[in-house]
Amino acid sequence: MKKIYSILFLFSFMACTDLDLEPKNGLVESVAFENFDGYKSYIAKVYASLTLTGQQGAAGQPDLTIINDEGFSSYLRVWWKAQELTTDEAIIAWNDSGIRDLHNHSWGADNQFVRVLYYRIFFTISLANDFIRAAENLPSGLTDTEIATIDEYIAEARFIRAFSYWHALDHFRNIALITSITSELPSQVEPQVIFDFIESELEDIDSELLPAGQANHAYGRLDQAAAWMLKAKLYLNSEVYTGTSRYADCITEVNKVINSGVYSLAPNYQELFMGDNHVRTDEIIWPIVHDGLVSQTWGGTTTIIRGGIGGAMSDDERSGAPFADEAEKTFGVPSGWAGYRTTSALVNLFPGAATDPDGNSPDGRGIFFTEGQSLEIADVGEFTDGWAVPKFNNIEASTGRRAPGVDQVSTDYPVFRLAEAYLMLAESELRESGAISATTLGYLNDLRIRAYGDNSGNVTLTDVDLDWILDERGRELYLEATRRTDLIRFARFSGGDYIWPWKGGVDVGMASPTHLDIFPIPSSDLIANPNLKQNDDY
Repeated sequence: MKKIYSILFLFSFMACTDLDLEPKNGLVESVAFENFDGYKSYIAKVYASLTLTGQQGAAGQPDLTIINDEGFSSYLRVWWKAQELTTDEAIIAWNDSGIRDLHNHSWGADNQFVRVLYYRIFFTISLANDFIRAAENLPSGLTDTEIATIDEYIAEARFIRAFSYWHALDHFRNIALITSITSELPSQVEPQVIFDFIESELEDIDSELLPAGQANHAYGRLDQAAAWMLKAKLYLNSEVYTGTSRYADCITEVNKVINSGVYSLAPNYQELFMGDNHVRTDEIIWPIVHDGLVSQTWGGTTTIIRGGIGGAMSDDERSGAPFADEAEKTFGVPSGWAGYRTTSALVNLFPGAATDPDGNSPDGRGIFFTEGQSLEIADVGEFTDGWAVPKFNNIEASTGRRAPGVDQVSTDYPVFRLAEAYLMLAESELRESGAISATTLGYLNDLRIRAYGDNSGNVTLTDVDLDWILDERGRELYLEATRRTDLIRFARFSGGDYIWPWKGGVDVGMASPTHLDIFPIPSSDLIANPNLKQNDDY
């Protein structure tokens, strides 16, 4: 069993401008932080806020009380939806209020999924702020080792705050910078201010974080390589965020990861997304950890896995023959929720997949389920319209059996992988100098050799341009919460330069307004804080 979170504090949160967080379980601070265990429990809560939703199992005593279904408030769940359901990679059959607005590119300032993303981000920022404050004045009696460990926790809290601010910058752009617990209403700052804050924080904590490599410390904890990757992501998108390109700096950061000697590509692509992927520390740089027994959530990878299973995937038949407990045996969960599928735009990135009855391609990264599914989507509300994409599952690669859990899963979510470092390096070199190096070409072909099983899919220097990079990112990173950000960086998200099925709410797709490249500030926060101004054209 993976070591997972022990959670001490109970918080509720209503709005990003309501920043007075107080324990709701009767503990006073002098008791909560009288020894080392209090700080350990609190930093666990900061980590847990990235996927768990409350204090009582999968549901109960929620962190956020602004939505009826607590599972909707999972950080990973709402971030993933914002990054995937707005793109060509995923479309969903559910009809919850506002959810189809994401794929239709018709959301507004009252959309509940946009609102929850915003508040979840700032809830996590507030937790990190409060942990940093609580760790400023340590009680007497702590050992030198305990004090040193709390210093590491402070660096990790600062990373999580920077990570959340990166999401706030990426999704909402014009936001407030809040670095302490206060009841004063904050004001918005320019995106450059947020960018500079994230960059400065990551530079400051570099020497305080654990050494690179999940195998070198307690699994799931943040380390230097995670900070390098986050800085690289920040620099890769700098021109979008601030108008100034920083591709040379992105190259510097990803080369720290690549040249660290810690990472290598996992031999098998699918195993990176299975129920025992916690052993894939060769490639996974930092995961959001899940355990179906002791860290239960209706969000996180539970939603990603169960939300993508339906139709013949769980009808207890296989190719027309009886096959009991099909969903459990094949995907490691008791049943599916018949939610998201993909569009033909993603399928078409994989050579030959669209014309193969089973969706097979020489590029083995395309993991599709086609039985009973039509490639084209006539009815968004019908799960069998559109191919299913069970890239993530809850089966252990090492045993072939279901990973621990009953209704929830144990598959970790890989936030950063070495494969993406290779792709960021190639893109940054192209944007900086117009060509990639022979060394970088070798890294790209390493990805292709893993995908094809041999060198038949290898590319040459002349094959690799920016269009190819965007497509290769789709093939390698689909369903990994990168697609919206990627399409915006390549000017393919809004507008009419790239159309995919059901973009704009019509089956053939249509252009959408450019102001949708960022989400609106929720109306509820504008009402609560008159210092805030809505993003343009909302």
